[in-house]
Amino acid sequence: MRTSTIWKVLVFALAVQAAAMDGAEAAISCSTVIADLVPCLSYVTGSAASPPAACCNGVKTLNAAAQTTPDRQAACKCIKSAAASYHYNSAKADKIPALCGVNIGIPISPSTSCDTIH
Repeated sequence: MRTSTIWKVLVFALAVQAAAMDGAEAAISCSTVIADLVPCLSYVTGSAASPPAACCNGVKTLNAAAQTTPDRQAACKCIKSAAASYHYNSAKADKIPALCGVNIGIPISPSTSCDTIH
C-alpha cells in the first residue's frame, strides 16, 4: 500500500513537472503547486472521506501564494495537467475549497479554461 501511494505521488509530480515545461511565465512554480496539493490525493482518489488537515493547509498556502493573474493561470495549468494523469473524483476535487474554508473564485473542473482566470 505504501509503495502504491509513493508511486502515485511520483507520477503526479512528473505530470506537474511536464506542465512546468509548457512555458508558463509566473512566479509560482509547478513544484510549489504540487507540494501544496499532494496531501489532497488521498481525498480526491477516493480513499479518504474528507480532505485531511494537510490538504486544507496546502490549499490555503497555494491560495495565498497565487495572487497574481499569471500565478493563478500557472497553478491552474499545473493542476489540470496533473489531473489528466489521474483517476480522481472530480466532485470531491470541486468541494475541497469549500470544505477547507477557502474561496478561490475558480471552478475546479476539467473544463475550466486557465487562460480566462484573472
